[in-house]
Amino acid sequence: MPTVKDQMGRKVNVPEAPLRIISLVPSQTELLYDLGLGSEVVGITKFCIYPQEWRKEKTIVGGTKQVHFDIIDQLQPDLIIGNKEENEEGFITKLAKKYPVWMSDISNLNEALDMIEMIGDLKAKEKEAEAIVVDILSGFAELEERDVPAKKAVYLIWKGPYMAAGQGTFINEMLKVAGFENQVKKDRYPELTVQEIQDLAPEVVLSSSEPYPFKDKHIEELKAELPNIEVRLVDGEMFSWYGSRLVKAPAYFKSLKASKHCCHRFGGHKTTKGGD
Repeated sequence: MPTVKDQMGRKVNVPEAPLRIISLVPSQTELLYDLGLGSEVVGITKFCIYPQEWRKEKTIVGGTKQVHFDIIDQLQPDLIIGNKEENEEGFITKLAKKYPVWMSDISNLNEALDMIEMIGDLKAKEKEAEAIVVDILSGFAELEERDVPAKKAVYLIWKGPYMAAGQGTFINEMLKVAGFENQVKKDRYPELTVQEIQDLAPEVVLSSSEPYPFKDKHIEELKAELPNIEVRLVDGEMFSWYGSRLVKAPAYFKSLKASKHCCHRFGGHKTTKGGD
């Protein structure tokens, strides 16, 4: 079996033509679909919501933090694709003792593009991966051409307690290209009180549709607690998914900057990074 390095620098023995793939990350599941690997993917997580038909066609192996080892054993995968941040280290280590496990590690756009190309290489889908990368680069290039002052923002990913995206995260990088200046200077995903959010003096608080499913009622609660700060409900997939969904992100970011106030009605999106 050929040996390749994944984005964590791990050496993985991957078959030249893996035919039974399990994806443990929603955004990478969608990428596999867009690469034309419908017949090769046999297992996904319960949070893999795109493409919708795969929810019925593929075997659900668990979540992103816990998996059913017996179901995975029944599927006998010859390649499992995961992510350092989204998947729990313990079960990844256990799976890697039995199966080839290729892991992504993404904190910026370039690493996301590298991941797309690397997964394309694993399945001889180089041309398809390159086409996706070109589309993404084209869209983000248009964002760079704008000359609009960045808006000071806090991006909330959780409630009870409130947690925000900080430095060193993919969301932080997407905030930059979307035209926002992240006021949270701590690393990763720190907890914040309402007073701490107030003290950061953001112009806008962006409440994400995932992993916590912020809805209209939560926006109204935040508005009452932060009366002098604009509060928006935003599509978390556009800020945190690092696969082929990035093709759609630039147009969404443009729409956010173009609107003075974001519509609070935002439904139909499920959490993809839950605790199990």
